[in-house]
This record gives sequence, structure tokens and C-alpha cells, in this order.
Amino acid sequence: MRDLNNLADIIEQWILREMSHEQDEIIILRRNEMAEELDCAPSQISYVLSTRFTIERGFIVESRRGSGGFVRIARIPVQTLVYQDAANQMDDSMSLADLKAIVTHLRSHNLMTSREAALIYKCFSILHERLEPKERIPLLKSLLLTLATQNE
Repeated sequence: MRDLNNLADIIEQWILREMSHEQDEIIILRRNEMAEELDCAPSQISYVLSTRFTIERGFIVESRRGSGGFVRIARIPVQTLVYQDAANQMDDSMSLADLKAIVTHLRSHNLMTSREAALIYKCFSILHERLEPKERIPLLKSLLLTLATQNE
């Protein structure tokens, strides 16, 4: 019998190898066919997908069960994760200085240009002055996430 950690490594490496063949870094697999090829149970593949192909590791996994079921795995660009993390840090209690610190952090890691940073900060300033926190935070998050998708 194979060591379960070793089997998880084998499954992970197989999936990563399949992803390396795709230019858009999205693959669609059939769990049962994959289990048959790797000589393991479909539940072992599910375990690897849920523990090693997480958002924190830069992946999105969509799974459909049943006879027409599939697993779609997509790699998320790292910068998108950083922008999402920055957006998740925003809450109603944030000061303008806190918002500026987020922009400064993104700029210092070359995730936005100086021009983008100036525009975003100006938008943050205007929204901070004119809107209540409950109204401005969703808009501020939206601005950041829009910039994330435009920089890919």
C-alpha cells in the first residue's frame, strides 16, 4: 500500500503537470478518470484538491459531481491575490491614512504605477470625504479589484 502523503504528492504533481501544458492555466478534469489513471479513489483526489489547490495557494477549484461531473482548476495570478487581500483588509473603521498605506504598499511592490497610485489615492480621498463608511468601503474595494484585473 502506498503512503498517503506520497499519494497526495503524486496527485498534486500530476495535476500541476497537466496545468503546465495549458496556456491559460485552466484545466478541466474528470475525477473518476483521473482516479483510474492514478490508481486511487476519487475521494483521495478530492482531498488533494481541497488541501493543496486552495485560494491561499493561488488556485480556484470548481467541482461538479455526477455522471457529467468535472473538476475545473484555475491558477490565480499572485497579484490578484494581493489586491484581494488588500480589499479584504478594508472596513468601516479605516482612516484615510490606512487607505493611503494600502496604496503605498501596492505601489512599493510594483503592483501599480505611480500614476495609478495617485489616481486611486485621489479617488479614495474624495470618497472618504463625501460618503459614509458603509457606502464608501464597497466602492473602494471595487476600485482595487478593478485595477487588479486590468493589470494581469
